[in-house]
Amino acid sequence: MLTRDDLEKVLSMKDVIGVVEKAFAELARGTAHVPLRPKIFLEKYRGVMLYMPSYLSEMDALGMKVVSVYEENTQLGLPTIFAMVLLNDPKTGAPLSLMEGGFITAMRTGAASGVATKYLARKDASVVGVIGTGAQARTQLWAVCEVRNIEKVYAYDIILERAKKYAKEMSRRLNVEIIPVDSAESATRNVDILILATTAKEPVIEGDWINPGTHINSIGWMGKDARELDSKTVKRAKVVVDSREAVLAESGDIIIPIKEGVITADHIYAELGEIIIGNKPGRISDEEITLWKSVGLAIQDAATAKLAYERAIERNIGKDIRLF
Repeated sequence: MLTRDDLEKVLSMKDVIGVVEKAFAELARGTAHVPLRPKIFLEKYRGVMLYMPSYLSEMDALGMKVVSVYEENTQLGLPTIFAMVLLNDPKTGAPLSLMEGGFITAMRTGAASGVATKYLARKDASVVGVIGTGAQARTQLWAVCEVRNIEKVYAYDIILERAKKYAKEMSRRLNVEIIPVDSAESATRNVDILILATTAKEPVIEGDWINPGTHINSIGWMGKDARELDSKTVKRAKVVVDSREAVLAESGDIIIPIKEGVITADHIYAELGEIIIGNKPGRISDEEITLWKSVGLAIQDAATAKLAYERAIERNIGKDIRLF
């Protein structure tokens, strides 16, 4: 058993970025097995449960995450996301570890944006805008700072005090200047990298706010009828996704502009793995607007969970429990 405290001791963002990049490369090479995740929507409680299995044959990582997303949990003083990850031995099927999945989710989601930023942001990118300053925004910024030399950050949240708390905490942790701002527009204009990590169901930015050369990481609310990006932003951008199949099935940020006739499915330029293995180029000019749209894949969890398990064994961290 690995608790959140255990995971915080064994996982670094640099290492998670490394294994998540390998996982996306496996997906592009066809050596990853990742079915579309089944979902149970609990309208009564405004929540959703997701069941996410995957197997990476090259990395030999087999696991499943069970994750809940309850948008109103913040009103109860609870995290929006609860999750557990089960890691199995691919040789025997035996369970190896059950670990807290909220931190795994935050780390692997941040790491995926770190990988996307590595391939899609301008090399000289130094100013970041953050919209939504919850738990995900922390690992998102951490990952971006691992792959680019970030000097200044503008942070916006609908709750200003939350943005101020984020700025104080993350500036100390990352040694970067973070300025709370009072509007989404102020966090969007004149930045090189824009992070959106919201639970918004309607667009929080406008396409006219985006400067040429901006890279956008959008990891917000999942659902066919919800989005945090407006259609103009999506149309202006070179769109890179984690999985075409998953995004076209789950992401309102892409589905809604298609339904509006603003774009077609062919507007998706590439899956991230295609760029990693060299099948397609990433950013090709300093003027491009690039967009990383992620709904999250189970391969990210399996790769991160295996890394955590191996590090925990090496360092004798965690609690052994006999189940049978």
